[in-house]
Amino acid sequence: MNRAVITPQKPRVSQYGVDPKYITKRVSEYPEMTSIVLKDLFPDTPEVIYPGEKGVPAVREAAEKALEKVDMSMIKPGDSVNVCASHHGFTLLGGEPYAELLRAVRDVIVRKTGTENVRLRAGVGLRFRETEEYMKSFKLDEYYKGKVKGVAPVDEGIPIETEIGTLYGIKAVYDADWIVHVHNSDVREVHFHRQVDRAVKPFGMSYARIETRSTYHQNLGPRAANFVARSIFASEFVQKKFAFAAFLDMSPSGVVGVDADNDLYALNDRVTVGGCKNYGKIMTLLGEIDECIAALDFPCPVPYVFAAGVIYANFTGANMDLFDLDVPLPPYTWYTEAFYGKNGPLVKDVPPVNPAIKMAVHNYAWGGYPSAFFSEHIPTVVVGREQAEVMNRDPQNIEYMSCSVVADSLDAAMKFAYHTAKTDKVIIFDGAAGGINVSESLAKLLKEKAPQVNKLVDEELLPKWLRQRGVDPAIIQKS
Repeated sequence: MNRAVITPQKPRVSQYGVDPKYITKRVSEYPEMTSIVLKDLFPDTPEVIYPGEKGVPAVREAAEKALEKVDMSMIKPGDSVNVCASHHGFTLLGGEPYAELLRAVRDVIVRKTGTENVRLRAGVGLRFRETEEYMKSFKLDEYYKGKVKGVAPVDEGIPIETEIGTLYGIKAVYDADWIVHVHNSDVREVHFHRQVDRAVKPFGMSYARIETRSTYHQNLGPRAANFVARSIFASEFVQKKFAFAAFLDMSPSGVVGVDADNDLYALNDRVTVGGCKNYGKIMTLLGEIDECIAALDFPCPVPYVFAAGVIYANFTGANMDLFDLDVPLPPYTWYTEAFYGKNGPLVKDVPPVNPAIKMAVHNYAWGGYPSAFFSEHIPTVVVGREQAEVMNRDPQNIEYMSCSVVADSLDAAMKFAYHTAKTDKVIIFDGAAGGINVSESLAKLLKEKAPQVNKLVDEELLPKWLRQRGVDPAIIQKS
């Protein structure tokens, strides 16, 4: 008997997506859909504290325990402290675990240092008001006693002298005596950062001006771009303000725990190992899918919708090993987009978009991120004219609908997709926690392939990925 589907993440009210009232049916509701628990595919999948019996208090407990070992003696009563956050953390498991970590960090700072001047600075990418929506939704504005600010890459900048020249941070991020870096270890944009300096990346992204972010995205390719963030973090200006970091430790199944440290590079080493170990197997398994319909059904922009903890943008590059640093360029990044013509890549070093994706059904996904690349290279059917209008009105997606068709209902979209793509394998990017919602036919394939992927990653790929990043593979046996 097939397993029941996992409840997908709920639609969210946002100016970047349709009103949730238009999401009348989810792809997981079809009788041919089932689910797989990730631990059934890979028995060494780590135990998680969330979701779990204790709920969000488990995150609070883990955070307080991790923060007790952190030295906060540099912060004196009356000092100002900016707790720096990023929008992506709120998309993990509905956002409450990250919000609770931000609450816990504030409470521990106040208790251990005696200062009450703790402010929240939450960065974004291209949806400039997104973190303001999250802070209000989770009442963080009240928790931080009104001392909150969403910061965008177009806000006033501040020059930061680095060893590679002058780069620009966002002034409001650094307008305190001390900064605390609160993030997560989800590999997320591994197609961009390639799991190099993952923990340092926000210093070149969420906390940086758009000129510096563009240096990362457009001037330098994946791998090389990572020294931009490291240069900013290593600067004298940032080092004088940096107090400590606290991370939500993620796996594809959920929250493993909370990690905190005064030494960001030490924390980064642990994030590097955890990312390769915890996400490597599921990403390699998704690369074994031979053909499928990808159903987008999650409150995020097109590339950021989740399945098994993996975002759609990663799946479009699952025909190559995104962790392998010997591979110079993935199929999708803003940098590699420049090397595509109408019929695919123009240069041999850029692989094509994952050919296993025969069609995308856009049942629920936001605008606010340049996504035309995906509809240009993957046949796409969008459910509902309201959702099509979201993309048409979005200045970042004026061409998205040029390469998409509109279906009046999800039923019509799925019928069209089955008929046109000629496959009954469906993978649903709906944020199902702890597992993955798929069609029965795809579940059968994934279960068949999992044992060989498990062996391949354990014996060949994981040791290779770690060696490429200067990590002794023996650390896995010790952990």
